[in-house]
Amino acid sequence: MPADSPGIVITQHMPPGFTRTFAERLNRISRLHVIEAQGGERILPGHAFVAPGDHHLLVERSGANYITRLSEGPPVHRHRPAVDPMFESVAHSAGRNAIAVLLTGMGKDGAFGLKSIREAGGYTAAQDEASSVVYGMPREAMLLGAAEDILPLNKVANALIQQVKLRGGGNRV
Repeated sequence: MPADSPGIVITQHMPPGFTRTFAERLNRISRLHVIEAQGGERILPGHAFVAPGDHHLLVERSGANYITRLSEGPPVHRHRPAVDPMFESVAHSAGRNAIAVLLTGMGKDGAFGLKSIREAGGYTAAQDEASSVVYGMPREAMLLGAAEDILPLNKVANALIQQVKLRGGGNRV
């Protein structure tokens, strides 16, 4: 993703300790400034926030800004952090300004939240079976009709960038 990408939130099913290292690694290899979310950060262009292990990462609107919020709510689909709470908060706070993708993973976490974003008018995509290590989560999204596009991993970034351009840039998450 380019350095001027809209703010990004990431939930990966990882335990405490691993998410900080994961965020640091992403920060080293990407053009974005990537950190483990602490809660209360403004989600700005060029920045990405990784859900810390054992906390759901949520997005809230504060005036014209999107901010991160952490939750110690119960596990969802046996996971904390889980994708569904994050996507549902994005659907609620960003609606049609949301652009979301669900990548490889086991189970069904993320499918219902992705559908919420689509129903709110945001753009949604899921990784295709051929490029997925585990096709569980994207498959569930596809079966629900939650994803507008099913894409190979190597096409995801370009599709997201194209959606930003089509939707006029602006305040997106």
